[in-house]
Amino acid sequence: MNQQTSIEDFIKKIPKAELHLHIEGTFEPELMFEIAKRNKIEIKYKSIEELKNAYNFNNLQEFLDIYYEGAGVLIEEQDFYDMTWAYLQKAHSQNVIHAEIFFDPQTHTDRGIKFETVINGIHRAVTDAKEEFGMSAQLIMCFLRHLDEESAIKTFKEALPYKDKITAVGLDSSEVGNPPSKFQKVFEMARGEGFLTVAHAGEEGPAEYVWEALNLLKVSRIDHGNHCLDDEKLIAELAQLQMPLTVCPLSNLKLKVVEDLTEHPLKEMMQKGLLVTINSDDPAYFGGYINENYLAITKALNLSKEDIVQLAKNSFKATFLEDSAKKEMIKKVEECIYETVM
Repeated sequence: MNQQTSIEDFIKKIPKAELHLHIEGTFEPELMFEIAKRNKIEIKYKSIEELKNAYNFNNLQEFLDIYYEGAGVLIEEQDFYDMTWAYLQKAHSQNVIHAEIFFDPQTHTDRGIKFETVINGIHRAVTDAKEEFGMSAQLIMCFLRHLDEESAIKTFKEALPYKDKITAVGLDSSEVGNPPSKFQKVFEMARGEGFLTVAHAGEEGPAEYVWEALNLLKVSRIDHGNHCLDDEKLIAELAQLQMPLTVCPLSNLKLKVVEDLTEHPLKEMMQKGLLVTINSDDPAYFGGYINENYLAITKALNLSKEDIVQLAKNSFKATFLEDSAKKEMIKKVEECIYETVM
């Protein structure tokens, strides 16, 4: 077995958590067409192939335009279940044993879909994955930053009857021009209700957005965080806090945050003592689920097996699980290493 095959096999076997995954971004073209047909909705693409060809984006906004159009076919609770279940099956096949999943209620409630339709469909799939695969998952409700804070507050209030199904709130969508400070009030409300907080920051936006997410939104994780490397003081702060960064290599490549994966900052982040994790972001659109992200970045940056082990352990350290559950999952990583060596 050559070294590269060995690394690929190692990535497949090692247990992982996924912490930066938009459930609407797992919507594969085949399922999108199936649900569109079921709901008698016309989409502007005539075939699966034509839709796939549209997945060549120049930036975040071009991606978001097609992302929201695809989400428009989701109408019934079963649609949200089917989309989530498809992801959970795929994640299970790639040895993801815990996932923390983003969902965007405003994408749906703005179309007249009830909040309960969205959350109940997604949550039912999560429950089934626990029973069928022994896989745990938690839900993170994201606010769309291109909308105003009043819309976020309205959504937050709609979510409160379902708070037992939601672990944290987050912030996603168009970053540039929509700083975290725009949502300070709704994040304060969320923390007051006991929610944890996360935010996309420093993907296309500047290091200053990462500072705002830390200081104003009081986040427990930074999603992306690439541009933190532009600020030495920020790097020191993130390292000292051991603030997790949920990095998404293939997403960064597809959206041209980096021109080539060999230029990706992940290894530099690790060398600077940052708590980095690998995730797939919107895998249906960006050409790969979690194992494909691990493999692509491993090849591009010549990561070692030790690096992969560290990233897998980091993924569990960065979860919102209880400490005992984190330790149990990290133990599974160590057992995997032992079995591989033996």
